[in-house]
Amino acid sequence: MRLLSTKTFQLQEFYTDVPPYAILSHTWGKREVTFQDMQNVDSIKTREDLQTGWDKVKKACEHAQNYLFEWIWIDSCCINKESSAELSEALNSMYQYYEDAEVCYVYLSDVSGKEDPRDPSSAFRVSRWFKRGWTLQELLAPSHVVFLDEDWADLGTRQSLRDAISAITLIPVEVFEGKDIAGFSIAQRMSWAAFRETTRPEDQAYSLMGIFGVNMPPIYGEGGPKAFMRLQQEIIKISDDRSIFAWMHPLNRRNCEVF
Repeated sequence: MRLLSTKTFQLQEFYTDVPPYAILSHTWGKREVTFQDMQNVDSIKTREDLQTGWDKVKKACEHAQNYLFEWIWIDSCCINKESSAELSEALNSMYQYYEDAEVCYVYLSDVSGKEDPRDPSSAFRVSRWFKRGWTLQELLAPSHVVFLDEDWADLGTRQSLRDAISAITLIPVEVFEGKDIAGFSIAQRMSWAAFRETTRPEDQAYSLMGIFGVNMPPIYGEGGPKAFMRLQQEIIKISDDRSIFAWMHPLNRRNCEVF
């Protein structure tokens, strides 16, 4: 995997002996700093369109450094998305990346630390982060999750905020108390993603691969229903849990079309 130095902003690949690292979970803005941008860090500083994204990278590195992490993984700049082979490997490894991280920092750009996240009327309860498809595995996979507000101040951990997070996501609180998600039926786990959205329709299926322990090559352009059908086929190969047949692809539920 490729990690970003929190001190030098240099990217380095690790094939074995991966050092301890922090990982960032966030929602993408209009323009994030990419792998290509990171090839010339000095030029980023002069690009007006990159300043919001660059500030996020810098603040993530600073926060990780405060906790003595020399390395961090950020999806926007640690994957060369121009390489289809690398993108495929990253999507299939994403759950593992989050699972292996020492800590996952969840940056909520639309939440203020002035509010109590446990308050049902707080911005935390309606944060965009809880509505995105890829962030589901980023909530479930890491061993330790810390939520940060718009100013990168601590809001609490997945453990301390488990009741509020359960109420928002409809995921049983037992999951945030250590219960293995494999103990829940396929239909139950599918339901956790029911109201989440992705920019690319195929990602509704691809973002669930790690949650079900399957792998498959991404084929952007195949459409959401076909991607979801392939996901189901891969799950069936390793599981005899037939609750999967009770679940419909989000795009087809209104038509009662079950794959």
